[in-house]
Amino acid sequence: MHEIHFLAFRRCINFCTLAKNYNFTPMDINFNKNEDHNKLLVSDLKKRLVQVKLGGGTKRIEKLHAQNKLTARERINYLLDPKTKSIEIGAFAGDGMYEEHGGCPSGGVVVKIGYVKGKQCIVVANDATVKAGAWFPITGKKNLRAQEIAIENRLPIIYLVDSAGVYLPMQDEIFPDKEHFGRIFRNNAIMSSMGITQIAAVMGSCVAGGAYLPIMSDEALIVDKTGSIFLAGSYLVKAAIGETIDNETLGGATTHCEISGVTDYKAKDDKDALDKIRNIVDKIGDFDKAGFSRIDAKKPSENPEDIYGILPKSRADQYDMYEIIKRLVDDSEFEEYKAGYGQTIITAYARIDGWAVGIVANQRKLVKTKKGEMQFGGVIYNDSADKATRFIANCNQKKIPLVFLQDVTGFMVGSKSEHGGIIKDGAKMVNAVSNSVVPKFTIVIGNSYGAGNYAMCGKAYDPRLIAAWPSAELAVMSGNSAAKVLLQIETASLKKKGETITKEKEEELYNKIKERYDNQVSPYYAASRIWTDGVIDPLDTRTWISMGIEAANHAPIEKKFNLGVIQV
Repeated sequence: MHEIHFLAFRRCINFCTLAKNYNFTPMDINFNKNEDHNKLLVSDLKKRLVQVKLGGGTKRIEKLHAQNKLTARERINYLLDPKTKSIEIGAFAGDGMYEEHGGCPSGGVVVKIGYVKGKQCIVVANDATVKAGAWFPITGKKNLRAQEIAIENRLPIIYLVDSAGVYLPMQDEIFPDKEHFGRIFRNNAIMSSMGITQIAAVMGSCVAGGAYLPIMSDEALIVDKTGSIFLAGSYLVKAAIGETIDNETLGGATTHCEISGVTDYKAKDDKDALDKIRNIVDKIGDFDKAGFSRIDAKKPSENPEDIYGILPKSRADQYDMYEIIKRLVDDSEFEEYKAGYGQTIITAYARIDGWAVGIVANQRKLVKTKKGEMQFGGVIYNDSADKATRFIANCNQKKIPLVFLQDVTGFMVGSKSEHGGIIKDGAKMVNAVSNSVVPKFTIVIGNSYGAGNYAMCGKAYDPRLIAAWPSAELAVMSGNSAAKVLLQIETASLKKKGETITKEKEEELYNKIKERYDNQVSPYYAASRIWTDGVIDPLDTRTWISMGIEAANHAPIEKKFNLGVIQV
């Protein structure tokens, strides 16, 4: 009982503090409703992450420990510097997929950006508790995403290998295409030519084509008795050429460190291998920097936890994006560009964790123009697209990284917008986003619909990192709108067949269609397919952007910004 009174009192204090800054009236209960809703979403996120981190389950983890091996996550935690920040890429990869094959939590591979001996690195570790670390199609996609991050940011990449190779029942979806398994080795070669450090430790199985990954790295380690590398295991060797040999003699640590010379270091166990990697990374020289501006960081002066109460429960409701920005940027300060023009997009210079950034954000409240016209929040109009294009060009000229805060329903439609050239202005904005040479980072806060997703730097436009809040929705249109459109098509089809559609039948069809579509707009649906790099707590946004810019600072900008041919 005392706890309930304390929580109510604490909420009252928080609410009154926010009301003073945000012009709420004490009788307004929307903040509390929003807070409850968004905190429940974050609680659900944390529960999902706990489940994901179990990988193939506790029994398989125990089996791994019995073999004197650490799990993928334990290996990464031991490797990374203690008490330092890290971010996980693709934690929800494979979520809800491959259920007929037993599932594939985290895509069977764990990827983190963190610090090893003070140097920022990306670490890729096969999870042997998930089908013995076998590669599903999503595993390949996630590994390629990790390599893409390493290439774009010139980040050292460390592979902790423990995999049974391609998951044979799905080999046709991972083996021969351009973005399949073989692309991994192509990227190994490309990164080597670019001077990007690659270190691989074979800490379990490493068979068939997968054997090329560690050996195409700059340096390779192998753990004695548990690590093995061969193109074909002992059973296949016996079947193919009749030779009888055990796996350890065929491709164990002693064989490859003392006879074949395939590997460079032999480790006595997992921790010894990880210690050796830390010692190798410790000797890597400094990198050429892109030169992005950074000063001493300041925390937002407005409480970031207020975001939970500001962000509305319904994705259709309006709210003021300025209040979100104040809780993301240093000292809650920003310099707005063209404040009175194109007000459905906010463009502003600010700092996040000390790094200079250019923010492009969708304003989600109804705004009134100087001409007395009303513009809907979350919609991109001609003037807002024009403003964003100019701002993006300015940030490229000044070498300022871009941060896109998405809550967009799309571009304005109707005769007035069409006659005003909305397609042309939208194309200019898409052109600027596409040709931007400074690093881009995208946070999907709420809606991310249709062409708005593209103009606001969706996954197709190469953001260095893209993350979604639990409140996000990614789709061509909202579940409600899509269900209405699809219902019309469905009912028309049934009527052609001579079926009578009652009001009850129509409602049943609508609910069925909406339920299916709502599942697809979920941020977890997008994250499972790596359309985003993760679903994150809003309070982790500053860390993602800061570490992302730090990574991008490893890679000097070599191209010049050029919009190309555009319709003026």
